[in-house]
Amino acid sequence: MQKITSGINGLDSLIDSLYIGDNVIWEVDAGTSHELFIRSFIKKSLDDSQKVIYISFNRSPQSIIKELSAFIKPEYFIFVDCFTAGKGRNDPEFLKFYNQPSEFTRIKIEDPNNIDQFTHALNSIEDSLLPGARYVFDSLTGMQNLWGNENDTYQFFTYMCPRLFDLETVAYWVLEKDAHSQKFKANLRHITQVVFDLYRRKENFYIKALKLARRPDREAFRPHKYAIEDNDIFFSQPKKENATDIGIRLKSVRAGRGISQKELADKVGLTPSFISQLESNQISPSLNSLLQICGVLNMRPGELFDDEPDVDQLDWVTRRETILKQQVYSESGVKVYSVAGTRRLSVRLVELSPDVSIDRHFFHHKSEEFVYVISGKLKVYMEEKMECLESGDALSLKDFAPTRWDNSDLGAELLFLWSEE
Repeated sequence: MQKITSGINGLDSLIDSLYIGDNVIWEVDAGTSHELFIRSFIKKSLDDSQKVIYISFNRSPQSIIKELSAFIKPEYFIFVDCFTAGKGRNDPEFLKFYNQPSEFTRIKIEDPNNIDQFTHALNSIEDSLLPGARYVFDSLTGMQNLWGNENDTYQFFTYMCPRLFDLETVAYWVLEKDAHSQKFKANLRHITQVVFDLYRRKENFYIKALKLARRPDREAFRPHKYAIEDNDIFFSQPKKENATDIGIRLKSVRAGRGISQKELADKVGLTPSFISQLESNQISPSLNSLLQICGVLNMRPGELFDDEPDVDQLDWVTRRETILKQQVYSESGVKVYSVAGTRRLSVRLVELSPDVSIDRHFFHHKSEEFVYVISGKLKVYMEEKMECLESGDALSLKDFAPTRWDNSDLGAELLFLWSEE
């Protein structure tokens, strides 16, 4: 896997660097200085003589270029302006940006409300570049505000994200988390490769990963503090999995056994508060307490330090009514539910209403995919080929994705499974 740096050593250490093909979504709270993560990425890319395409929806060209001017290399920097004629409404103050010649390429989208025009402009840029360019979309929120609804923004993302992956780019996408629905964010997380959550608690800044495709390490899925000094970002040394992770595993086992914190505390002669702090890794148990807890939970102490907990330690049953509450996508005649999702595996249930036709595949990812027909009768098209499927049939999709699905006059249910690694 080809790796590149984010420009921030602590982040690279935490996530094993960026991988070629990554689309990175930044879900940010106000006041988290997310722009410094973006700035570091741009600076390092330009230092490495990589093309950087900056697409602005949310800020004026003047303010962006002022921040980046110290390290812009004109031959490697392309600026795509969707702000001036969009949010900026062609105000003369913003148009002054174009009164003077520029050493770098700048492209003003005359009608950024026109998604086709914007997409065509981006495709023209991409077609003129060698693989490996870097992209920054400064605001998915700005896109949504301009285009008027989440669906148009989502449809653009579902088109552009796989395209950029195939072009071997690395792209940053920024969204203001409180400006979007949970469904919209869940849909984006399903398609992209990397998602970060930036948030603030009192005076402390935190980052944690919500998705990291193709990475084996779990450490980034826990909150990590970062500090800002002189416009640079610093991380404390990331911890690797060790004995301090036993609280998380104990909680998983206890919940799987159907035992409450109070019940466990009573059986080992401790307080519920002690168990709560232990499970949140705020304290470490004595050896005697640890052995007592493991005895009550009927587990080996060594299982707390294994790379993977035993299967019987996990919540291994998910009821249908729970799955149907985990809807991640819906459009006319199609509903998608999350059955399971981990770093390594995704499982989705797709419901099709009667007489539904879809001129595309349901999902975008690069790994092999397995499909099982739970119920119904339907047709699937793979380029020039067509197959009729019914309950009990299965598909193994390796090199190509279906281009069309036709459902019969009955409803259908399909189960999709693929690896995230």
